[in-house]
Amino acid sequence: MTPSFFKNLGPISLEKIKKYVSCETSNIASGEKFSNFVGLNDVKSGYLTFFYDNEKTEGIKLENATVICTSKGAKKLKPSQKLIIVKNVQMTVAKISNVFFRDFNDNEVGNFAKYKIGDSCNISNNSSIQNGVIIGNNVTIEDGVHIKCNCIIGDNSSIGANTVISNSILGENVSIGRNASIGQKGFGFFINNADNINIYHCGSVILKSNVAIGSGCTIDRGSFSDTVIGENTYLDNLCHVAHNVKIGSNSIFAAMTGIAGSAIVGNNVLTGGQVGIAGHIKIGNNVQIAAKSGVFSDIEDGKKVMGNPAIGKLNYIKKYKRIYGN
Repeated sequence: MTPSFFKNLGPISLEKIKKYVSCETSNIASGEKFSNFVGLNDVKSGYLTFFYDNEKTEGIKLENATVICTSKGAKKLKPSQKLIIVKNVQMTVAKISNVFFRDFNDNEVGNFAKYKIGDSCNISNNSSIQNGVIIGNNVTIEDGVHIKCNCIIGDNSSIGANTVISNSILGENVSIGRNASIGQKGFGFFINNADNINIYHCGSVILKSNVAIGSGCTIDRGSFSDTVIGENTYLDNLCHVAHNVKIGSNSIFAAMTGIAGSAIVGNNVLTGGQVGIAGHIKIGNNVQIAAKSGVFSDIEDGKKVMGNPAIGKLNYIKKYKRIYGN
């Protein structure tokens, strides 16, 4: 069972939602209540979700759920679908996420079961571990580490000095360097002139077995899904992984690689230093990306790319020689 890292304030009534956003409704009873607010892939009966105009409906099951969308987006959905129709979906998502969710307060954390520590662990007295945390066997935790409530640390893992871990599940044999931040909220908000609205990030970070995270790395938790790093994937120092990113197994990212939100990266991917990968794109398996490249579009399996914007390696070299000579 996945541990809870935040307080779900549901069920939330339609009446309360109308106090925060201007909207019209379709096929919804006035007394309707919603038990949870989720992304499209996690919809269940009685849940509230959201649908952007550019999204596709293939494979999405929305029966008995209510969808926030624009009038344009509503035309893609069934006439019988329960709808909350708004002018701006992102602004509505930002507002409603903070109606549904909040962090646990100190009293609530104090009521969780005391943390559990396995056998043969080496945990500094200068570290801080909150209630609800589960730590496996043979785990090393250095000075200044802070592990927030309900996190899970797998067997044989090690966490370097001054690292902060929240909203996270770590598999076995995970190594995290010094001064890393794992599980903080992502960079997601609605831009509203001088009064931006933050989106509450209710996802988590999952680091699978044998993952290695270098010093100074930051890995954001997901907004409405999880940020996931696959088995035996290594991040060098000073890398950043944004919210909702999914990375496969056996991949290696050199220092200062940055991966923007909701990007999907395959297995056996290699990046050089200072690579930037844009959000909402897909990088295939067995891809190699040269240092300082900027990736702004999908890359198929097995490709080698370089440059900014990144193009095929051979094409880049040909163009470089044509301009600068040998």
